Amino acid sequence: MSTQDPDTSPAPDLPVARRRSAELEGLIAADPGRFRVLTGDRPTGRLHLGHYFGTLQGRVRLQDLGVDTFVIVADYQVLTDRDVAEHLAEHVEDLVLDYLAAGIDPERSTIFTHSSLPALNQLLLPFLSLVSVAELRRNPTVKDEIAHSRQASVSGLMFTYPVHQAADILFCKANLVPVGQDQLPHLEVTRTIARRFNDRYGQGSQVFPEPEALLSAAPLLLGTDGTKMSKSRGNAITLSATADETARLIKGARSDATRRISYDPATRPEVSSLVLLAALCQERDPRTVAEEIGDGGAAHLKKAVTEAVNERLAALRARRAELAADRGHVREVLRAGNERAGAVAEATLSEVRATMGMAY
Repeated sequence: MSTQDPDTSPAPDLPVARRRSAELEGLIAADPGRFRVLTGDRPTGRLHLGHYFGTLQGRVRLQDLGVDTFVIVADYQVLTDRDVAEHLAEHVEDLVLDYLAAGIDPERSTIFTHSSLPALNQLLLPFLSLVSVAELRRNPTVKDEIAHSRQASVSGLMFTYPVHQAADILFCKANLVPVGQDQLPHLEVTRTIARRFNDRYGQGSQVFPEPEALLSAAPLLLGTDGTKMSKSRGNAITLSATADETARLIKGARSDATRRISYDPATRPEVSSLVLLAALCQERDPRTVAEEIGDGGAAHLKKAVTEAVNERLAALRARRAELAADRGHVREVLRAGNERAGAVAEATLSEVRATMGMAY
């Protein structure tokens, strides 16, 4: 007998998800007002170039198109893979500074903290009743996160991480979630919970939408050590780095011994990542950038990358420094965002209680 829960959604089909994502882009362009997006980050350190090209630009684009955008600072989720949340208040403010400097507008996007919304977190209880332990254990993203956890043992918070994310997404009834392909299993859990709640309690009404994935087309940027750029690995170029710090980090980045510069990610990943970074900053084709550098070697390549990065981030860094001088403004952005998001969460929780027959 199969151990598969008969009500479990099948594993996401990546080609199908990509086709649907392309369709969604067209629908967004035609009618952005029909969409609400939930996106965000864990406050574990300052954001870097991988975040900028991978998520921040996309969030600003959706906001500017007119999509209702909720951006969560997922402070509770810091504890999923570590025993304590160190320097949390500082990291939260740094994250908001990076958001604002990158162009997220608190007048058009709602920036809020996870821990400030009791009603959101209370949704976790009914949502947990809608999934089985076996389903959580099978989730491939949870398996990977457990394998790379910093904790001595797996906490319940880590195990139920996808259900926490479902609460984050569904509290505001987001119907669109920008994700990388590795996050598709998590989003499928959210879709399953929404569908099961509607079927079990909704009596034919759709209390929650089944949110769809907007797949990121962001290319992989390697860190200075040749592995994936990451806050935790110390190999990233942060958005807040100075021009001199950026030059030092890029100068120390891994390359290879071949003098002729080419763009070939399969056989020359480190060199190609540097070429790609310059191309992204200049909004050009990486092969054209590589051809221009030609036989200039790694030194010429790194000089070109440094100039491209510093030019691209100059205005963002100036804006961030200006904002950082007034931390009171950052806290006011969070206060206003928490107030708006909290009202949405309270309304959703009240609807959930009424639908479940718990409005006493």
